[in-house]
Amino acid sequence: MKVNSLPTLLNISGFKFFFYANEHEPKHIHVIKGEGFAKIELNSLRVVQNYLKPKDLKAAMALVEEHQKEFERVWDEWFN
Repeated sequence: MKVNSLPTLLNISGFKFFFYANEHEPKHIHVIKGEGFAKIELNSLRVVQNYLKPKDLKAAMALVEEHQKEFERVWDEWFN
């Protein structure tokens, strides 16, 4: 049984990238910074939900693109 219910993928520049232990397809991650948050699909890099400031979303998307393969690998390892 997995103890951590909030697998954190990356903490950088005030952003926290994570998914929940009981997530669903399609593969996606959540990102929070301050009071804002967003949900981003990994395969398409589509923003599903966004409550980040525009500059924060732009920075978060750049980080997701940079770490996309790693995020997908961790997702696959967690759920398989």
